[in-house]
Amino acid sequence: MRILTVNPGSSSLKLSLLDPDGTVVTENAGARHEIAPMVADMPRPDAVGIRFVHGGPDFTGPVVVDAAVAERLHALADLAPLHQPASLHALSEITDALPDVPAVACFDTAFHATLPDAAATYALPAEWRERFGLRRYGFHGLSYSYAVRRTGELLGSVPSRMVICHLGSGASLAAVAEGSSVDTTMGFTPLEGLVMASRAGSVDPGIPLWLIKHGVPAPEVDDALESRSGLRGLTGTGDMREIRQRAEARDATALAALDVYHHRLRACAAAMAATLGGLDALVFTGGVGEHDPSVRHRLAEDLAFLGVSVDPHRNDDARGDTDVTAPGAAVRTLVVTAREDLEIAGGVRRCLR
Repeated sequence: MRILTVNPGSSSLKLSLLDPDGTVVTENAGARHEIAPMVADMPRPDAVGIRFVHGGPDFTGPVVVDAAVAERLHALADLAPLHQPASLHALSEITDALPDVPAVACFDTAFHATLPDAAATYALPAEWRERFGLRRYGFHGLSYSYAVRRTGELLGSVPSRMVICHLGSGASLAAVAEGSSVDTTMGFTPLEGLVMASRAGSVDPGIPLWLIKHGVPAPEVDDALESRSGLRGLTGTGDMREIRQRAEARDATALAALDVYHHRLRACAAAMAATLGGLDALVFTGGVGEHDPSVRHRLAEDLAFLGVSVDPHRNDDARGDTDVTAPGAAVRTLVVTAREDLEIAGGVRRCLR
């Protein structure tokens, strides 16, 4: 079965056509409005898999999209405003371009369906939790699922206790016990947790309430938390490469922003390890996780008390899927290239069987 995978971002998207063995036949990237011509330039697939960030309480695995499913997906749009509308737009365009080809929705939240109640439950009034489905859902699940599987291939078996760091413009961590998610840093929406490129991560919930009470319109607060906070709020840019260059030139604002970024990253990574009762493997994936050796090195130093240490030369020269563990370190540290396309394609095949 030849599968077209559709991975929408907030302003762009990536299409990959995969053969049954996972080989990429062709791929394309562009703006959201270019879906139809991009599809027209590719060989016809047998099925389409579309990444959806949020599956809510109903979708805990891939599902063939029909009218009822599409309606439920639209109802979740405000929970992931940077990505869910983009996925819905892609679904509409793909359906128009390939009306006879089955479309399967694959969810980032599905991997975290195994979260225990203690990790998933917010200490909020029961009537709110029940009425609105307020709980921690977690995100980046397609990336985590692939990273778990690939780590098992690299090491010969899946480590019992893993902390996976998906670090990109959006960023989160997951505590994975025996291959299953038991804790994660993102919550009801992708806003919670780490400092990200443009998202604030965890803030005192009293802050947005205070701002709204003092006259800042709620939509402006929402936009600021999603699009004008995080590294962008601290430095004026969400591009880690630019911030790194400015820090190397001893720019005080960039250096301070990196301190904030790493303070949260260290604290959350240690919390994930505490959930697991220890650590056997630390895995980096995502754009920053894969390509910024300084982030990996600094977090390894911060977690040295858990037995984490990276080899400086391996870490600096890391390319693709690789082990960067220092000799004699108790915890294995790996870099895994994010391949959400492979995970989407696998989900499509399982669903259509």
